[in-house]
Amino acid sequence: MRHWALVAFVVTASAACVPPRPLVAPLADPNATATITAGELGKNDVLEIRVYQEADLSGVYRVSSEGSIDFPLCGRVKVVGLTGARVSEALEKCLKAGFLRRPQVSVLVKEFNSKKVFVFGEVSKPGAYPFEDGMTIIHAVSQAGGMLRTASKNSVTVTRVVEGKELKQPVHVDDIVNGRERNFPVLPGDIIFVPEAIL
Repeated sequence: MRHWALVAFVVTASAACVPPRPLVAPLADPNATATITAGELGKNDVLEIRVYQEADLSGVYRVSSEGSIDFPLCGRVKVVGLTGARVSEALEKCLKAGFLRRPQVSVLVKEFNSKKVFVFGEVSKPGAYPFEDGMTIIHAVSQAGGMLRTASKNSVTVTRVVEGKELKQPVHVDDIVNGRERNFPVLPGDIIFVPEAIL
């Protein structure tokens, strides 16, 4: 009986020590530049639109509560649910229809206010922060005012929903800061938790 009790204890202890299931790798190539796009646009996002050799048409636009932008010559353009590339295509099509012969439009999403990254734990300003294209964990923690002295910098976890499942990824932020590991890209909806160091 004592033997089986010992086996049960070992199995239970081993299960408790299983590390969290890792996230899907955010980069297909670990040596590539960390660039993550947020996908579809939402209300209150901010776009920088540039039309080649047309300074009067270029500028910064905020997506309205109706999900559109007011663009010169094109009027109200619905952009919610589109990617930056699709917005570019829509504006080029509009401008080509009677205004410019070969319009070249580039769209950069400056602020994903409709999408948030959440930073909690031992940081100066815990809370939700707008996602930005190419955002990394260092950027997100900096937005939250940086880590407190009490933070366990190499025990940070990122929680992400992947295919309907909540997965956790340990991230060694101190090693990233000191160049021992690559920066970690974050995605909209990620929850970053900075635990307190155990002294």
